[in-house]
Amino acid sequence: MAEFNGDKSGRPESWREQKKRETLKRITEEGVKLFVANGYEATTLDAIATAAGISRRTFFYYFKSKDDILLSLQTSGTEAVVAALMEEPADRPPLIAVRNALLKVCAVYQPDEMIVIDRLMLSSPTLQARKQASYLVQEQTLFAALSERWPDPRLGKGLRLVAMVAVGTMRLSLESWRAEGGKRPVAELVKDYFAAMQDAIDVSSSTN
Repeated sequence: MAEFNGDKSGRPESWREQKKRETLKRITEEGVKLFVANGYEATTLDAIATAAGISRRTFFYYFKSKDDILLSLQTSGTEAVVAALMEEPADRPPLIAVRNALLKVCAVYQPDEMIVIDRLMLSSPTLQARKQASYLVQEQTLFAALSERWPDPRLGKGLRLVAMVAVGTMRLSLESWRAEGGKRPVAELVKDYFAAMQDAIDVSSSTN
């Protein structure tokens, strides 16, 4: 997981904020280790708390359930895309900016880590259902970021579509990556899907 030493405004962390971040990171890492070693269903919340060196009560300060440990990793990925998107020039087309942001984020993820998380997410029907539901939240988060970066209200409908395309592209890329056994980097698959979409748009334009 990427380290972060300040808040979104760039303000340095206080000692309390640093300790909270370190505790959150430790709970997540220990939880994933236990999920891998013992299986998701067999891993108890108490076992995670003990491994992380915290109390059960403290665990609930950070997460509502053990499901949220894995879902938080998915959320952090969306936050990373938003951060990368905000670095794109405002005069760049939103769809191209989103593509660049996705490629930038995918490039830093380790394949081995992605394989572990992906298998864990598929190991529980509850997790699979929550993962599917989280895609809508990702779209909403990305749409909010796009609207902030390109605030012209006339772009609203188009930006919502861009958010849906971005999340859909990631879903398809991860599905292809899983089907191929991780042979190609996710970033390469993202490029392929965006290129395929552009080909479809070009064919449609040529026939009208």
